[in-house]
Amino acid sequence: MSLLSAPLVPSGDNKPCHLNKQQKSDKKALLVTQELKEILIGLLLGDLYAQKQKASINARLQFKQSTIHKDYLLHLHDLFKEYCGSNPKTSFISLKEKIHGSMRFYTYSLPCFNEFYNLFYFEGKKFIPTNIGSLLTLLGLAYWICDDGSFYKSTKTVVLCTESFIMEEVELLISVLNDKWDLDSYKKKHQMVFSSSTGCGWAKNLIN
Repeated sequence: MSLLSAPLVPSGDNKPCHLNKQQKSDKKALLVTQELKEILIGLLLGDLYAQKQKASINARLQFKQSTIHKDYLLHLHDLFKEYCGSNPKTSFISLKEKIHGSMRFYTYSLPCFNEFYNLFYFEGKKFIPTNIGSLLTLLGLAYWICDDGSFYKSTKTVVLCTESFIMEEVELLISVLNDKWDLDSYKKKHQMVFSSSTGCGWAKNLIN
């Protein structure tokens, strides 16, 4: 397999923001609003990645999407820009003779993100918290769908990618969706599926 990395292509001003002592103190005092908490729960079920770097006791978040979802990624950056030091970056790789583009941005490493890291990670590996039913709201579900879901018009179903979770975690998520919203979801291979005659439109409307 040939994998060639192309140079990063800037999307706006990507230079890191160097903070003075007061600015660092202000950033560390940042809190996450209730709305953003609900959004983060949904995103962590999708592609959002939280990490603790070796030099930091605090967690940071990495948001990443294909360039075909540029508008959605920029929407997420607009929501979390207060916690970030630079704009999203675009990169390209050559994979199987095709060029694939992706966009990503990082937050600062901040105390306010530690609770999310502790909820979803153990020794660097993501897992589903057992109390996900009390954490996931309709807003969170909407972002999960927009982040990692697909609508199949022929079958009128929404498919959520859950390949990275173990079977017990997928079954837990299915029970949450069925119990809270009566979505009649079920497991198909390594994915979650539920019927939706209107597709993902309601989720997109909810995040706008």
